[in-house]
Amino acid sequence: MTDSKSKGFFTNRRQLLAGLAGGAAAAAAATGLRPASAEQRPEAQVADAPQSLAARDSQPFHGLHQSGIVTPRPAAGMVVAFDTLADNPDEVERLFRTLTERFRFLMAGGPVPELDPKLPPADSGILGPVVAPDNLTMTLSLGESFFANRPWLTDLKPRHLQRMIAFRNDALDPDLCHGDLTIQICANTPDATIHALRDVIKALPDLLLVRWKQEGTVPITSPSPDGTHESARNFLGFRDGSANPNSQDAGLMDELVWVNAAHEEPDWAKAGSYQAVRLIRNFVERWDRTPLGEQEAIFGRRKASGAPLGGGRTEADLPDYAADPAGAVTPLTAHIRLANPRRPDTQKNRILRRPFNYSNGVTRNGQLDQGLLFISYQADLDAGFIAVQRRLDGEPLEEYIKPVGGGYFFTLPGVRDEADFLGGSLLRAAADLKA
Repeated sequence: MTDSKSKGFFTNRRQLLAGLAGGAAAAAAATGLRPASAEQRPEAQVADAPQSLAARDSQPFHGLHQSGIVTPRPAAGMVVAFDTLADNPDEVERLFRTLTERFRFLMAGGPVPELDPKLPPADSGILGPVVAPDNLTMTLSLGESFFANRPWLTDLKPRHLQRMIAFRNDALDPDLCHGDLTIQICANTPDATIHALRDVIKALPDLLLVRWKQEGTVPITSPSPDGTHESARNFLGFRDGSANPNSQDAGLMDELVWVNAAHEEPDWAKAGSYQAVRLIRNFVERWDRTPLGEQEAIFGRRKASGAPLGGGRTEADLPDYAADPAGAVTPLTAHIRLANPRRPDTQKNRILRRPFNYSNGVTRNGQLDQGLLFISYQADLDAGFIAVQRRLDGEPLEEYIKPVGGGYFFTLPGVRDEADFLGGSLLRAAADLKA
């Protein structure tokens, strides 16, 4: 039941909002401003499809490594975790070959086959009768349970692959964790990622069951006036990825991202990588009420420029921790200082980040459900993500974030040519063991 005070409050609030709206309209009239819609071209229609050549962009499917890892990150991303009913070698091979076939077609694009109208259509149709590649990449990774639940694959499990366990600040929801496999789907537009997911689900209804899914986006930014590119911002307003290793440096990627002979992994796993996925909720209302100086001290960077607190004007400038041993400038607990102390012994802990922002609506208590779809790749899961996260355990940023899901997975090597398929090296190694 509403009392008189409440009625008065809401009446006054409505009057205030109405007054603000009226004042804004009056100000616009006084300055000669017109609504934005009046500035549109006369021929532009509200329901017209956006026009862009970006839909023709494509990434290679064949190669030593899968695409979607060092590939430049597009605007839309998704990670989908599945459980699979494929148990024996024949079923697993059908799973892998079918995924290979669908990935290959979707990344290249092309006309959709026309079937008898009495049958279900070959495609969802959301991209039209001709599928545009739209810069799509699809990346397949296997979870610890994929090997643990198939005795004939147990001896071939990658050495560092493990089930993700909770750190102190985690509140992991079992329904949002783990999985037999993940498919990372990235493209210029969310429609392309959704189309690809529905295609895979349609192709393998008897073998795949969606366990959890998280979509995300990255803001599109233009190059700076000097031609440099800046890292995208996360939903806390800070640039995310400033200290990322150079993904175009092949030698560095061989050292940090790709499994090779130096990592003592099974031979079949060479050219693969470990994938760490974390769904990290941001308490944005609390963060937005935190003083700017405190925010910057928590991260160790200037919010506007991304420059480290220790000096410089851009995010590319390096902090000088040696000149600040007590943390007088960059606190010893700052996120960037814990994540990457920049010591010789921590260089092996660097990871390749590929994050996306997510917004999932509103929680039951009326807060915005926003955060980060964190994805990283590394050649050694223990030396990479897990080592970094252990240093971050207990950092001040934890007051504003809460990891709720994700998992660890092994990203398969690439598909070399038309005769090869995803997981082919794993199944050949399994056949050799059986022989």
